[in-house]
Amino acid sequence: MPVMQMRLMREIRFSLGPESPESRPMGNSWSGVPGSDALVPHVILRAIVTGPVDPRTGYLCNITVIDRLLRDHAIQWLRRESAGPTRGGCVAGALRHLWPVVEPHTPRPASLVTLTLCVTPHLSFTVNRGDPHMVSMTYAFEFSAAHRLYCEDMSAEENQRTFGPCTNPNGHGHNYVVSITLTGDPDPRTGTIIDLGACERIVNAAVIDRFDHKHLNMDCPEFSTLNPSVENITRVVYDKLDGAFAPATLTRVRVYETPKTYAEYTGE
Repeated sequence: MPVMQMRLMREIRFSLGPESPESRPMGNSWSGVPGSDALVPHVILRAIVTGPVDPRTGYLCNITVIDRLLRDHAIQWLRRESAGPTRGGCVAGALRHLWPVVEPHTPRPASLVTLTLCVTPHLSFTVNRGDPHMVSMTYAFEFSAAHRLYCEDMSAEENQRTFGPCTNPNGHGHNYVVSITLTGDPDPRTGTIIDLGACERIVNAAVIDRFDHKHLNMDCPEFSTLNPSVENITRVVYDKLDGAFAPATLTRVRVYETPKTYAEYTGE
């Protein structure tokens, strides 16, 4: 059997607060270890490794080895960083410095591809092997809107065949989630690639305030002649935000129409 190259993701969940005093095994439970019942951050750290799959075991790397890698070399470092003078306020800068703490200990022949720190369900930071000095931030926003999928140059029967109930003349609604990814070199003074407040103001002004609680076809000139499919919405969102976050760069926009469906655009 030929040797396969594969990628493998493993995540650990843990608290950045004081560990519980009782002794517990350092496993990878669903809730996460070490944990805490205090009001402290609970975060997720994901690692992606790549390498050949062992033809005998079928493993790229035993996931318990990845767990140990992250727990031995990441958790304590992150705890010290979050308890320091910045008190966790510079996640992008911290993650960039975490890479050389973890990467040299990656079990060979696997190699570390990506580290992602999820600080909330809606905000995460990622560093990649290709350029570990650059950090990507992914931030999710949401808006509610109605739309109708309909093409003027198609007959009513053809619209019905193509779009089904989505071509209902009165429209239908979605709770859209807009996920943007920005990439940049963390500022050496602040450790951030962009101020979060500034990022929120930009996205709210350009996208959320414009589309939230609107009928996209009727209320938004962007879709007066453009069918508001999730693909077209994603492209419009990208165009409205591209270039707005300097010195950070917009590298990806995802728009979730439902939890089961999203479109993604990277500017090609």
